Amino acid sequence: MNCVSLIGRLTRDLNLRQTKSGTAVVGFNLAVDRGLSKAKRDEAEQNGSPTADFISCQAWGVTAELLAKYCKKGSRIGLVGRIQTGSYQDKETGKTVYTTDVVADRIEFLDSANQAKADDDWADDFVDETDNGSIPF
Repeated sequence: MNCVSLIGRLTRDLNLRQTKSGTAVVGFNLAVDRGLSKAKRDEAEQNGSPTADFISCQAWGVTAELLAKYCKKGSRIGLVGRIQTGSYQDKETGKTVYTTDVVADRIEFLDSANQAKADDDWADDFVDETDNGSIPF
């Protein structure tokens, strides 16, 4: 079974690209908190150790388009996907570079509707006026 579930924040604004066949794709890093206690977090910060993991991810098709349209650096998302490994030849060194990415099958936007509205009104398309501003997905 190859299944990954993550909750984290985008580390940068997204750059939507198209493949030669026209499929939308976006690559991004997700900062996932390690869930350390306050004492362990303080200790790690003092030692210069990371308190989060930065996971390389990809989204394709409509999922990529929605992410690029409605999310930006710092947006909190939930992701369900799978691990995919690959490799390519580095053009400068000629060495084989091995990659590991999480390919998103499903994304959920986790910022609240009120926070999202304050952040450039990205949730306008999803607000259900009959449900006191809840997001219907």
